[in-house]
Amino acid sequence: MNSAPDVLSAPLRMRFDYTRSVGPTIGNFLTNLRDRKIVGVRGSDGRVLVPPAEYDPVTAQPLTEFVDVADTGTVESWTWVRDPLPGQPFDRPFAWALIKLDGADTTLLHAVDVTAPEQISTGMRVVARWAAETEGSIRDIACFEPGEISTTTAESATDAEPITIITTPVDLSYKHTASPQETVYLRGLAEGKLMGARTDDAGKVYFPPRGANPTDGRPTNDYIELSDRGTVTTFCIVNVPFLGQRIKPPYVAAYVLLDGADIPVLHLVLGCEASEVRMGLRVKAVWKPREEWGFGLDNVDHFEPTGEPDADYDTYKHHL
Repeated sequence: MNSAPDVLSAPLRMRFDYTRSVGPTIGNFLTNLRDRKIVGVRGSDGRVLVPPAEYDPVTAQPLTEFVDVADTGTVESWTWVRDPLPGQPFDRPFAWALIKLDGADTTLLHAVDVTAPEQISTGMRVVARWAAETEGSIRDIACFEPGEISTTTAESATDAEPITIITTPVDLSYKHTASPQETVYLRGLAEGKLMGARTDDAGKVYFPPRGANPTDGRPTNDYIELSDRGTVTTFCIVNVPFLGQRIKPPYVAAYVLLDGADIPVLHLVLGCEASEVRMGLRVKAVWKPREEWGFGLDNVDHFEPTGEPDADYDTYKHHL
């Protein structure tokens, strides 16, 4: 099978909440934003950095001297946004600008509320417009607007706990276009086939297929239908729960070397106790019902033991 079909493409969307600790420097910055104040940090060269950096860009030493700066400043440079994207500060045209706040020596990137590019220019004075309710994020500054005097009165929140954790929603939409080799692989999965590929009879069989052999750059256009049985080479027992997890721990994620392939693929191994999974274990694919198949390896729900004797280590030692 050597002909390359028309490639597949599809819109994809990845969404998740990213939770992280902020540390003392960014935590102080966010805590002050919640109080409608802006702080920077002084570097070893005397410059005030906004947003505050954790380490000195000159000496790489930790920075701890925080400095209050104004919520007014000067536009240093800007760019016009004619077609706003979802999640941006406005659903109409606006400007992104690098703003040097009064008392700062570096610039802060933020949105400026103007409705035409003629309304913004380098050197223009702007002032922060604070959100009606603040929570300790950069969005506490709703935007900047032309002017010199803030119309927002700072409110103290000294009784509130400092900001130590933030959760940022991530939402990425894009269009993925598969390579010719990946297209063969995906179309095969939709038909219940596991398709690998190699450069020629002497080449390694890659699963999933790669666009080119990494050793010599030649395309892997020699397609091979592989068995849905294989051998566990290495594995990990997952014991820690995490957000979005679909299987209750403990369970096993293993690299399975399909019969006829030279590169193992990562998948679930179920159908036995996690403690029973081992290197050399022979496994077979458990496919989802035909009506649930799509263009993805999740057509295979998991692998499970075949009951065959374990593979000899010499048969897979070069594929770990």
